[in-house]
Amino acid sequence: MAGSDDDEAAAAPIHCLPPDALRNVLLRLPLRDAVACRPVSRLFRETLTGPFLALLPALRLLLLRHPRPEGGGCLHAFDPDRRCWLRLPFTSFLPHQAFSPVASSASLLYLWIETGHSPSPSPAPLPSSSSSSSSSSPAAAHPPKALAVCNPLAGTYRLLPPLGSAWARHGTVLAGPGGIVLVLTELAALSYSPSEGSGKWMKHPLSLPSKPRSPILAAGARAVFALCDVGTPWRSQWKLFSCPLARLTGGWAPVERASWGDVFEILKRPRLLAGAGGRRVLMIGGLRSSFALDAPCSTVLILRLDLATMEWDEAGRMPPNMYRCFTGLCEAAAQGSAMPAPVAGGNNKVKVFGGDGKVWFGGKRVRGKLAMWEEDDVGSSGGKWDWVDGVPGYGDGVYRGFVFDGGFTAMP
Repeated sequence: MAGSDDDEAAAAPIHCLPPDALRNVLLRLPLRDAVACRPVSRLFRETLTGPFLALLPALRLLLLRHPRPEGGGCLHAFDPDRRCWLRLPFTSFLPHQAFSPVASSASLLYLWIETGHSPSPSPAPLPSSSSSSSSSSPAAAHPPKALAVCNPLAGTYRLLPPLGSAWARHGTVLAGPGGIVLVLTELAALSYSPSEGSGKWMKHPLSLPSKPRSPILAAGARAVFALCDVGTPWRSQWKLFSCPLARLTGGWAPVERASWGDVFEILKRPRLLAGAGGRRVLMIGGLRSSFALDAPCSTVLILRLDLATMEWDEAGRMPPNMYRCFTGLCEAAAQGSAMPAPVAGGNNKVKVFGGDGKVWFGGKRVRGKLAMWEEDDVGSSGGKWDWVDGVPGYGDGVYRGFVFDGGFTAMP
């Protein structure tokens, strides 16, 4: 029967095209459609090879991050161009069923996976007090984990050099060009680069005044940025720090200008994300209605730092009607009840995630949908705001994720 299927496919007119003409036709397909065509016939499989698919534009997706993927080893992703949700299967090539996506870079996806057995000795223990406290807990409470890199479209993966399990519980993973991987904790960082050839993680002290908040890797500037709280136990005071990738040891320094004024004082719970092209830094947080300690937020504000000019500007501001849904006012109005207590105290939280000029917002009071903002090229329109409905799974309504450029430009 398999032979008859190939015979029927060969009878299709497209199979009569000369090879150059066939490749010209297939190059006009979106990557998602080209991948779907591979199992159609032997001719398509032989034509749609990895090097050929690397010529097609990457598939820009929002990948939902969840510690317990649903659907038997699948992850949910949103295609903003086609406005549809996809399922990325991993069972066909990843032997580990328990995994959690944490970072991505240039067609590569990084996962913490439960290996099911004790990994090799770690090159360095977690350099914080939480390391010593966690070492006394039962091993069953924290299954051994390893960091893996994969290309889910190509169906290939490999394990990175082993790490201690404490890094998986307390570290933030950042991925950059050329397979560079960083794992940051409160006091130290590990770096790994395949180009170095040593096959080992390098340890770097952070020497920061506090735990780095929402660290990001700006690929265009080849530098890491993070927020640190330099205030008091009673009031936070945020400051921006950066470090070149080439100087991870001893290269951290504050990024500040006298002309910035109180730019870090107007936002509540700020978070960093990478802007479009990797040469801009986005800072997102609740816009304070005043400088009082418990001042409520009036909306969500997106500020943008141009790394070429080192100047901030307002990139976007969540529309009032959209922000009311996160505060619970829309739900309260529909039920005819009073204003929720968290709104009155200004403590409503909005989860922020994304990258490369796209930002998504989720919250407990917004179930089954996300707010989406997309940075514009000119920078004068305030960006594009929209709702994303039909978010699958995860009934608690709190979503997290990051941007993943699916493609064939890089392999593990």
